[in-house]
Amino acid sequence: MRTSDTITYVGHGTVLIDVDGTRLLTDPILRNRVGPLVRHGARPGPETTEGLDAVLVSHLHRDHADLGSLRRLDRGVPLLVPAGAREFFARVGFESITELAPGESSRVGQLTVTAVDAHHDAGRRRFAKEAEAIGFLVNGSRSVYFAGDTEYFAGMSDLDPELDLALLPVWGWGPSLGAGHLDPAGAARAAAAISPRLAVPIHWGTLFPFGLDRFKDERLRQPGHEFAERLQELAPHVETRVLSPGESTSLA
Repeated sequence: MRTSDTITYVGHGTVLIDVDGTRLLTDPILRNRVGPLVRHGARPGPETTEGLDAVLVSHLHRDHADLGSLRRLDRGVPLLVPAGAREFFARVGFESITELAPGESSRVGQLTVTAVDAHHDAGRRRFAKEAEAIGFLVNGSRSVYFAGDTEYFAGMSDLDPELDLALLPVWGWGPSLGAGHLDPAGAARAAAAISPRLAVPIHWGTLFPFGLDRFKDERLRQPGHEFAERLQELAPHVETRVLSPGESTSLA
């Protein structure tokens, strides 16, 4: 009997996807502090990084490709990264690195992982100055879209007509949000266009500048719930589950 497929919202852009017995971790943030940003909510336990089949990195901003978090991973775990990012991760010591441009795929365990477009300024980091932002589409007996960081774009509606789950960013890491991101209203619009069976808001409720949560905590606490309310208005047929950092849900 097949065990239930699950996802765990580890926090920020980090999600543990466990489908068809294959375990994928996205954009690992595993530390309690990343520069001036401090972690709120549950800390990742050791089970988060146990038995990983691959790690998916959507882009190289420091809150998605944190060197301190990457160094906590087994260097033998395969990485799927944007085209142009191989040298960056090789210098951290990773041995198996697959670059993917939008439309390219790689087989991981029982799953096929395909890079898709993302509209987000990925910035420039040493040894990966040409790497752009991507999202990922994971296909097996279930289909999962991990958006990484992106703003709304028209091609979202063409991702997968029978998508089981969309993991959509609904905020960032501070009291304001710059260009190239989705806020709750934008993420709800994206979810309505994608029309998955289930939508889970991510990229909220985790990282916030030290001490600022005492004055601006609504931007730390509310975006996921605002997304759920907006999506109920736009696309009531899409089920929404708002997970706190560390919480899991079944895809069954």
